[in-house]
Amino acid sequence: MEQYVQMKDSGVNWILDIPSTWNVRVLFQLADQVKNKNKDLSEQNLLSLSYGKIKRKDINNPEGLLPESFDGYNIIEADDIVLRLTDLQNDHTSLRVGQAKERGIITSAYTTLRPSVHVNPQYLYYVLHAYDLIKGFYGMGAGVRQGLNYDEVKTIKVPFPSDEEQKCIVAYLDDQVSQIDAIIEDAQSSIETYKKWKLSTIKEAVTRGIDPNTSMRASNIDWIGDIPASWQLIKVKRVVRIENGSDPKSEGDIPVYGSGADSFRTCGEYKEGPTVLLGRKGATLHIPHYIEGKYWNVDTAFNVVVINDKVDLKYFYYVAICFDYPAYRSQTTLPSMTQTNYNNMKIPYPDIKTQRRIAEHLDEKVKIIDEIIDEKESLIADLEMFKRSLIYEAVTGKRKVV
Repeated sequence: MEQYVQMKDSGVNWILDIPSTWNVRVLFQLADQVKNKNKDLSEQNLLSLSYGKIKRKDINNPEGLLPESFDGYNIIEADDIVLRLTDLQNDHTSLRVGQAKERGIITSAYTTLRPSVHVNPQYLYYVLHAYDLIKGFYGMGAGVRQGLNYDEVKTIKVPFPSDEEQKCIVAYLDDQVSQIDAIIEDAQSSIETYKKWKLSTIKEAVTRGIDPNTSMRASNIDWIGDIPASWQLIKVKRVVRIENGSDPKSEGDIPVYGSGADSFRTCGEYKEGPTVLLGRKGATLHIPHYIEGKYWNVDTAFNVVVINDKVDLKYFYYVAICFDYPAYRSQTTLPSMTQTNYNNMKIPYPDIKTQRRIAEHLDEKVKIIDEIIDEKESLIADLEMFKRSLIYEAVTGKRKVV
Protein backbone atom coordinates (compact mmCIF):
# COMPACT_ATOMS: atom_id res chain seq x y z
CA MET A 1 0.00 0.00 0.00
CA GLU A 2 1.50 3.33 -1.06
CA GLN A 3 1.49 6.03 1.61
CA TYR A 4 2.13 9.76 1.80
CA VAL A 5 5.65 10.60 2.93
CA GLN A 6 4.78 13.40 5.32
CA MET A 7 1.85 13.12 7.72
CA LYS A 8 0.57 15.35 10.50
CA ASP A 9 -1.80 15.02 13.42
CA SER A 10 -5.31 16.06 12.38
CA GLY A 11 -6.32 16.70 15.96
CA VAL A 12 -9.50 14.70 15.35
CA ASN A 13 -9.93 11.31 17.03
CA TRP A 14 -11.75 9.54 14.20
CA ILE A 15 -9.38 10.85 11.50
CA LEU A 16 -5.97 10.56 13.22
CA ASP A 17 -3.00 11.48 10.98
CA ILE A 18 -3.53 13.06 7.56
CA PRO A 19 -1.12 14.07 4.78
CA SER A 20 0.75 17.24 5.64
CA THR A 21 -0.80 19.10 2.67
CA TRP A 22 -4.38 18.27 3.68
CA ASN A 23 -6.68 20.39 5.82
CA VAL A 24 -9.47 19.71 8.27
CA ARG A 25 -12.83 21.36 7.69
CA VAL A 26 -16.08 21.47 9.63
CA LEU A 27 -19.09 19.97 7.85
CA PHE A 28 -21.06 23.23 7.64
CA GLN A 29 -18.14 24.75 5.68
CA LEU A 30 -18.58 22.09 2.99
CA ALA A 31 -22.35 21.61 2.71
CA ASP A 32 -25.65 23.35 3.37
CA GLN A 33 -28.77 21.85 4.85
CA VAL A 34 -31.57 21.33 2.34
CA LYS A 35 -35.05 22.43 3.40
CA ASN A 36 -37.28 22.46 0.35
CA LYS A 37 -40.82 21.51 1.31
CA ASN A 38 -42.84 19.56 -1.25
CA LYS A 39 -45.82 21.91 -1.58
CA ASP A 40 -49.02 20.74 -3.26
CA LEU A 41 -47.32 17.47 -4.25
CA SER A 42 -45.26 19.33 -6.85
CA GLU A 43 -42.77 16.44 -6.82
CA GLN A 44 -43.97 12.82 -6.68
CA ASN A 45 -40.80 10.78 -7.20
CA LEU A 46 -40.78 9.11 -3.78
CA LEU A 47 -37.36 8.07 -2.45
CA SER A 48 -36.29 6.11 0.61
CA LEU A 49 -32.98 5.39 2.34
CA SER A 50 -32.35 1.74 3.10
CA TYR A 51 -29.07 -0.06 3.78
CA GLY A 52 -27.14 3.03 2.74
CA LYS A 53 -28.85 3.23 -0.67
CA ILE A 54 -31.43 5.79 -1.81
CA LYS A 55 -34.00 4.06 -3.98
CA ARG A 56 -37.34 4.81 -5.59
CA LYS A 57 -40.59 3.76 -3.94
CA ASP A 58 -44.07 3.57 -5.38
CA ILE A 59 -45.90 6.67 -4.18
CA ASN A 60 -49.21 4.92 -4.91
CA ASN A 61 -48.32 2.07 -2.54
CA PRO A 62 -46.68 3.91 0.36
CA GLU A 63 -47.38 1.36 3.14
CA GLY A 64 -50.30 3.13 4.76
CA LEU A 65 -49.36 6.75 4.18
CA LEU A 66 -51.94 9.00 2.55
CA PRO A 67 -51.00 11.20 -0.45
CA GLU A 68 -51.23 14.39 1.60
CA SER A 69 -48.53 12.97 3.87
CA PHE A 70 -45.96 13.72 1.17
CA ASP A 71 -46.71 17.46 1.20
CA GLY A 72 -44.22 17.91 4.03
CA TYR A 73 -41.50 15.80 2.46
CA ASN A 74 -38.18 17.32 1.44
CA ILE A 75 -37.37 17.82 -2.26
CA ILE A 76 -33.80 16.71 -2.90
CA GLU A 77 -31.54 16.70 -5.96
CA ALA A 78 -28.96 14.33 -7.42
CA ASP A 79 -25.71 14.33 -5.36
CA ASP A 80 -27.47 15.46 -2.19
CA ILE A 81 -26.40 13.46 0.86
CA VAL A 82 -29.09 12.12 3.18
CA LEU A 83 -28.44 11.29 6.85
CA ARG A 84 -30.88 9.07 8.73
CA LEU A 85 -30.17 10.12 12.29
CA THR A 86 -33.27 8.67 13.96
CA ASP A 87 -33.59 5.66 16.30
CA LEU A 88 -29.90 5.73 17.25
CA GLN A 89 -30.66 4.15 20.61
CA ASN A 90 -32.22 0.97 19.25
CA ASP A 91 -30.69 0.41 15.81
CA HIS A 92 -26.92 -0.06 15.88
CA THR A 93 -26.52 -1.92 12.60
CA SER A 94 -28.07 0.19 9.84
CA LEU A 95 -26.11 2.33 7.43
CA ARG A 96 -27.26 5.91 7.93
CA VAL A 97 -25.72 7.80 5.00
CA GLY A 98 -26.90 7.70 1.39
CA GLN A 99 -26.41 9.78 -1.75
CA ALA A 100 -29.23 10.70 -4.09
CA LYS A 101 -28.81 9.83 -7.76
CA GLU A 102 -31.91 11.75 -8.92
CA ARG A 103 -34.40 14.46 -7.96
CA GLY A 104 -37.20 13.31 -5.68
CA ILE A 105 -38.81 13.60 -2.27
CA ILE A 106 -37.74 12.00 1.00
CA THR A 107 -39.06 12.26 4.54
CA SER A 108 -38.12 15.47 6.31
CA ALA A 109 -37.31 13.37 9.38
CA TYR A 110 -33.94 12.82 7.69
CA THR A 111 -31.23 15.48 7.37
CA THR A 112 -30.25 16.33 3.79
CA LEU A 113 -26.99 18.07 2.88
CA ARG A 114 -26.06 19.72 -0.41
CA PRO A 115 -22.27 19.89 -1.00
CA SER A 116 -20.90 23.34 -1.82
CA VAL A 117 -19.67 24.10 -5.33
CA HIS A 118 -16.01 23.80 -4.27
CA VAL A 119 -16.56 20.28 -2.86
CA ASN A 120 -16.62 17.05 -4.82
CA PRO A 121 -20.02 15.64 -3.72
CA GLN A 122 -18.92 12.04 -4.14
CA TYR A 123 -15.83 12.65 -2.00
CA LEU A 124 -17.93 14.18 0.79
CA TYR A 125 -20.29 11.23 0.56
CA TYR A 126 -17.37 8.80 0.95
CA VAL A 127 -16.10 10.77 3.97
CA LEU A 128 -19.50 10.68 5.72
CA HIS A 129 -19.93 7.05 4.69
CA ALA A 130 -16.58 6.28 6.37
CA TYR A 131 -17.74 8.14 9.49
CA ASP A 132 -20.94 6.10 9.38
CA LEU A 133 -19.04 2.81 9.03
CA ILE A 134 -17.04 3.47 12.19
CA LYS A 135 -20.35 4.25 13.98
CA GLY A 136 -19.37 7.86 14.57
CA PHE A 137 -22.95 9.14 14.85
CA TYR A 138 -23.61 6.93 17.87
CA GLY A 139 -20.92 8.64 19.92
CA MET A 140 -22.20 12.16 19.37
CA GLY A 141 -24.03 14.15 22.01
CA ALA A 142 -24.39 13.48 25.71
CA GLY A 143 -26.09 10.44 27.17
CA VAL A 144 -28.25 7.95 25.32
CA ARG A 145 -29.61 9.59 22.19
CA GLN A 146 -32.65 8.69 20.14
CA GLY A 147 -31.59 10.96 17.30
CA LEU A 148 -29.50 13.88 16.11
CA ASN A 149 -30.39 17.06 14.23
CA TYR A 150 -28.45 19.24 11.78
CA ASP A 151 -27.15 21.60 14.45
CA GLU A 152 -25.55 18.63 16.20
CA VAL A 153 -23.88 17.11 13.13
CA LYS A 154 -22.85 20.28 11.29
CA THR A 155 -19.73 20.54 13.45
CA ILE A 156 -18.33 17.15 12.47
CA LYS A 157 -14.71 17.62 11.43
CA VAL A 158 -13.68 15.97 8.15
CA PRO A 159 -10.43 15.61 6.17
CA PHE A 160 -10.22 17.91 3.15
CA PRO A 161 -7.60 17.45 0.39
CA SER A 162 -7.20 19.52 -2.79
CA ASP A 163 -9.76 19.41 -5.61
CA GLU A 164 -7.47 17.22 -7.71
CA GLU A 165 -6.90 14.77 -4.86
CA GLN A 166 -10.63 14.59 -4.20
CA LYS A 167 -11.21 13.62 -7.84
CA CYS A 168 -8.47 10.98 -7.71
CA ILE A 169 -9.81 9.51 -4.46
CA VAL A 170 -13.33 9.34 -5.88
CA ALA A 171 -12.15 7.70 -9.11
CA TYR A 172 -10.11 5.15 -7.15
CA LEU A 173 -12.90 4.30 -4.72
CA ASP A 174 -15.57 4.17 -7.41
CA ASP A 175 -13.46 1.62 -9.28
CA GLN A 176 -12.41 -0.46 -6.27
CA VAL A 177 -15.79 -0.43 -4.53
CA SER A 178 -17.62 -1.42 -7.73
CA GLN A 179 -15.27 -4.38 -8.17
CA ILE A 180 -15.70 -5.49 -4.55
CA ASP A 181 -19.48 -5.05 -4.73
CA ALA A 182 -19.60 -7.15 -7.90
CA ILE A 183 -17.79 -10.00 -6.13
CA ILE A 184 -20.10 -9.65 -3.11
CA GLU A 185 -23.18 -9.65 -5.33
CA ASP A 186 -21.96 -12.76 -7.12
CA ALA A 187 -21.30 -14.50 -3.79
CA GLN A 188 -24.74 -13.52 -2.47
CA SER A 189 -26.37 -14.83 -5.63
CA SER A 190 -24.42 -18.05 -5.26
CA ILE A 191 -25.59 -18.38 -1.64
CA GLU A 192 -29.20 -18.08 -2.76
CA THR A 193 -28.58 -20.82 -5.35
CA TYR A 194 -27.09 -23.11 -2.69
CA LYS A 195 -30.01 -22.40 -0.36
CA LYS A 196 -32.44 -23.41 -3.11
CA TRP A 197 -30.38 -26.54 -3.75
CA LYS A 198 -30.48 -27.33 -0.02
CA LEU A 199 -34.26 -26.93 0.13
CA SER A 200 -34.68 -29.01 -3.03
CA THR A 201 -32.45 -31.75 -1.59
CA ILE A 202 -34.43 -31.84 1.64
CA LYS A 203 -37.82 -31.83 -0.07
CA GLU A 204 -36.80 -34.57 -2.50
CA ALA A 205 -35.72 -36.83 0.37
CA VAL A 206 -38.69 -36.30 2.72
CA THR A 207 -41.33 -36.64 0.01
CA ARG A 208 -39.84 -39.19 -2.40
CA GLY A 209 -37.35 -41.04 -0.21
CA ILE A 210 -33.75 -41.91 -1.03
CA ASP A 211 -34.32 -45.14 -2.95
CA PRO A 212 -34.59 -44.26 -6.66
CA ASN A 213 -36.17 -47.63 -7.49
CA THR A 214 -39.21 -47.22 -5.23
CA SER A 215 -42.63 -47.29 -6.90
CA MET A 216 -44.61 -44.10 -6.38
CA ARG A 217 -48.22 -43.00 -5.90
CA ALA A 218 -49.96 -39.65 -5.91
CA SER A 219 -50.39 -37.90 -2.57
CA ASN A 220 -52.97 -35.46 -3.97
CA ILE A 221 -51.30 -32.74 -1.88
CA ASP A 222 -49.64 -30.03 -3.95
CA TRP A 223 -46.55 -29.40 -1.81
CA ILE A 224 -45.82 -33.11 -1.41
CA GLY A 225 -46.48 -34.50 -4.89
CA ASP A 226 -45.84 -38.20 -5.45
CA ILE A 227 -44.69 -40.35 -2.51
CA PRO A 228 -43.42 -43.93 -2.27
CA ALA A 229 -46.31 -46.38 -2.49
CA SER A 230 -45.53 -47.87 0.93
CA TRP A 231 -45.63 -44.52 2.74
CA GLN A 232 -48.64 -43.07 4.55
CA LEU A 233 -50.02 -39.55 4.70
CA ILE A 234 -50.76 -38.65 8.27
CA LYS A 235 -51.85 -35.55 10.20
CA VAL A 236 -49.23 -33.92 12.38
CA LYS A 237 -51.38 -34.28 15.51
CA ARG A 238 -51.13 -38.08 15.24
CA VAL A 239 -47.35 -38.15 15.64
CA VAL A 240 -46.40 -35.15 17.81
CA ARG A 241 -47.86 -32.91 20.50
CA ILE A 242 -47.51 -29.15 20.06
CA GLU A 243 -47.31 -26.93 23.13
CA ASN A 244 -47.09 -23.22 23.87
CA GLY A 245 -43.97 -21.52 25.11
CA SER A 246 -43.96 -18.88 27.83
CA ASP A 247 -42.10 -15.72 28.78
CA PRO A 248 -38.96 -16.25 30.90
CA LYS A 249 -38.98 -14.83 34.42
CA SER A 250 -35.34 -15.03 35.45
CA GLU A 251 -31.93 -14.11 34.07
CA GLY A 252 -29.26 -16.60 33.11
CA ASP A 253 -27.36 -18.05 30.18
CA ILE A 254 -29.97 -20.25 28.48
CA PRO A 255 -30.74 -19.09 24.90
CA VAL A 256 -34.26 -17.73 24.45
CA TYR A 257 -35.89 -18.04 21.04
CA GLY A 258 -38.18 -15.18 20.16
CA SER A 259 -39.22 -12.92 17.31
CA GLY A 260 -35.90 -13.10 15.45
CA ALA A 261 -34.52 -15.94 13.40
CA ASP A 262 -32.18 -16.94 16.23
CA SER A 263 -32.02 -16.69 20.01
CA PHE A 264 -32.01 -13.03 20.99
CA ARG A 265 -31.46 -13.10 24.77
CA THR A 266 -30.91 -15.50 27.65
CA CYS A 267 -32.73 -16.57 30.80
CA GLY A 268 -32.31 -18.83 33.85
CA GLU A 269 -35.21 -21.15 33.13
CA TYR A 270 -34.90 -23.90 30.58
CA LYS A 271 -36.38 -26.93 28.91
CA GLU A 272 -34.32 -29.86 27.74
CA GLY A 273 -34.00 -30.62 24.07
CA PRO A 274 -33.97 -32.11 21.62
CA THR A 275 -37.04 -30.44 20.18
CA VAL A 276 -38.28 -28.57 17.14
CA LEU A 277 -39.67 -25.05 17.40
CA LEU A 278 -42.36 -24.18 14.86
CA GLY A 279 -42.92 -20.50 14.03
CA ARG A 280 -46.20 -18.91 15.05
CA LYS A 281 -46.35 -15.53 13.34
CA GLY A 282 -44.53 -12.83 11.43
CA ALA A 283 -40.74 -13.17 11.24
CA THR A 284 -40.68 -16.65 12.80
CA LEU A 285 -42.81 -18.28 10.10
CA HIS A 286 -40.95 -20.60 7.70
CA ILE A 287 -38.08 -20.90 10.19
CA PRO A 288 -38.33 -24.13 12.21
CA HIS A 289 -35.48 -24.65 14.69
CA TYR A 290 -33.90 -27.96 15.65
CA ILE A 291 -32.49 -27.67 19.18
CA GLU A 292 -30.31 -30.27 20.86
CA GLY A 293 -29.64 -28.84 24.32
CA LYS A 294 -31.22 -26.46 26.81
CA TYR A 295 -33.52 -23.74 25.53
CA TRP A 296 -36.49 -21.49 26.27
CA ASN A 297 -38.96 -20.04 23.80
CA VAL A 298 -41.38 -17.14 23.94
CA ASP A 299 -45.05 -18.03 23.68
CA THR A 300 -45.87 -15.52 20.94
CA ALA A 301 -43.01 -16.62 18.71
CA PHE A 302 -42.79 -20.42 18.56
CA ASN A 303 -44.73 -23.61 19.28
CA VAL A 304 -42.77 -26.44 20.91
CA VAL A 305 -42.89 -29.92 19.40
CA VAL A 306 -43.10 -32.68 22.00
CA ILE A 307 -41.83 -35.81 20.36
CA ASN A 308 -42.60 -39.50 20.92
CA ASP A 309 -41.59 -42.82 19.39
CA LYS A 310 -43.96 -42.42 16.42
CA VAL A 311 -41.67 -40.12 14.47
CA ASP A 312 -37.96 -39.34 14.23
CA LEU A 313 -37.44 -35.78 15.44
CA LYS A 314 -34.81 -34.87 12.87
CA TYR A 315 -36.97 -36.28 10.06
CA PHE A 316 -39.91 -34.20 11.33
CA TYR A 317 -37.66 -31.11 11.37
CA TYR A 318 -36.66 -31.66 7.75
CA VAL A 319 -40.32 -32.10 6.80
CA ALA A 320 -41.19 -28.86 8.64
CA ILE A 321 -38.63 -26.98 6.51
CA CYS A 322 -40.68 -27.95 3.44
CA PHE A 323 -44.17 -27.13 4.76
CA ASP A 324 -46.35 -25.15 2.38
CA TYR A 325 -47.07 -22.49 5.01
CA PRO A 326 -49.22 -20.21 2.80
CA ALA A 327 -51.65 -23.07 2.17
CA TYR A 328 -52.26 -23.65 5.88
CA ARG A 329 -51.65 -20.38 7.71
CA SER A 330 -54.42 -18.19 9.10
CA GLN A 331 -55.27 -15.25 6.83
CA THR A 332 -54.99 -12.45 9.36
CA THR A 333 -53.30 -9.03 9.21
CA LEU A 334 -50.13 -10.72 10.48
CA PRO A 335 -49.75 -14.16 8.85
CA SER A 336 -49.74 -16.81 11.56
CA MET A 337 -49.74 -20.55 12.15
CA THR A 338 -51.87 -21.76 15.04
CA GLN A 339 -51.51 -25.13 16.71
CA THR A 340 -54.67 -26.19 14.89
CA ASN A 341 -53.10 -25.21 11.56
CA TYR A 342 -50.10 -27.38 12.30
CA ASN A 343 -52.08 -30.26 13.78
CA ASN A 344 -54.27 -30.63 10.69
CA MET A 345 -51.39 -30.54 8.23
CA LYS A 346 -50.70 -33.85 6.50
CA ILE A 347 -47.11 -35.03 6.15
CA PRO A 348 -45.34 -37.92 4.38
CA TYR A 349 -44.93 -40.76 6.87
CA PRO A 350 -42.64 -43.71 6.15
CA ASP A 351 -41.74 -46.30 8.79
CA ILE A 352 -39.44 -45.13 11.58
CA LYS A 353 -36.34 -46.88 10.20
CA THR A 354 -36.79 -45.15 6.84
CA GLN A 355 -37.27 -41.82 8.62
CA ARG A 356 -33.95 -42.28 10.42
CA ARG A 357 -32.13 -43.26 7.22
CA ILE A 358 -33.51 -40.17 5.48
CA ALA A 359 -32.50 -37.94 8.41
CA GLU A 360 -28.96 -39.35 8.43
CA HIS A 361 -28.73 -38.97 4.65
CA LEU A 362 -29.84 -35.33 4.87
CA ASP A 363 -27.51 -34.57 7.78
CA GLU A 364 -24.59 -35.47 5.51
CA LYS A 365 -25.90 -33.62 2.45
CA VAL A 366 -26.96 -30.50 4.35
CA LYS A 367 -23.65 -30.32 6.21
CA ILE A 368 -21.76 -30.13 2.90
CA ILE A 369 -24.05 -27.42 1.51
CA ASP A 370 -23.98 -25.43 4.77
CA GLU A 371 -20.18 -25.50 4.78
CA ILE A 372 -20.13 -24.03 1.27
CA ILE A 373 -22.63 -21.34 2.30
CA ASP A 374 -20.57 -20.55 5.41
CA GLU A 375 -17.44 -20.12 3.29
CA LYS A 376 -19.20 -17.70 0.97
CA GLU A 377 -20.70 -15.75 3.87
CA SER A 378 -17.22 -15.54 5.41
CA LEU A 379 -15.88 -14.25 2.08
CA ILE A 380 -18.59 -11.58 2.00
CA ALA A 381 -17.80 -10.53 5.58
CA ASP A 382 -14.08 -10.26 4.73
CA LEU A 383 -14.80 -8.23 1.60
CA GLU A 384 -17.10 -5.88 3.51
CA MET A 385 -14.38 -5.31 6.11
CA PHE A 386 -11.79 -4.73 3.39
CA LYS A 387 -14.10 -2.26 1.63
CA ARG A 388 -14.63 -0.35 4.87
CA SER A 389 -10.90 -0.14 5.48
CA LEU A 390 -10.26 0.89 1.90
CA ILE A 391 -12.75 3.77 2.07
CA TYR A 392 -11.49 4.98 5.45
CA GLU A 393 -7.83 4.80 4.42
CA ALA A 394 -8.45 6.63 1.14
CA VAL A 395 -10.54 9.51 2.50
CA THR A 396 -8.25 10.11 5.48
CA GLY A 397 -5.01 9.89 3.52
CA LYS A 398 -3.71 6.64 5.05
CA ARG A 399 -3.65 5.15 1.54
CA LYS A 400 -2.15 7.24 -1.26
CA VAL A 401 -4.15 6.93 -4.49
CA VAL A 402 -3.03 10.06 -6.36
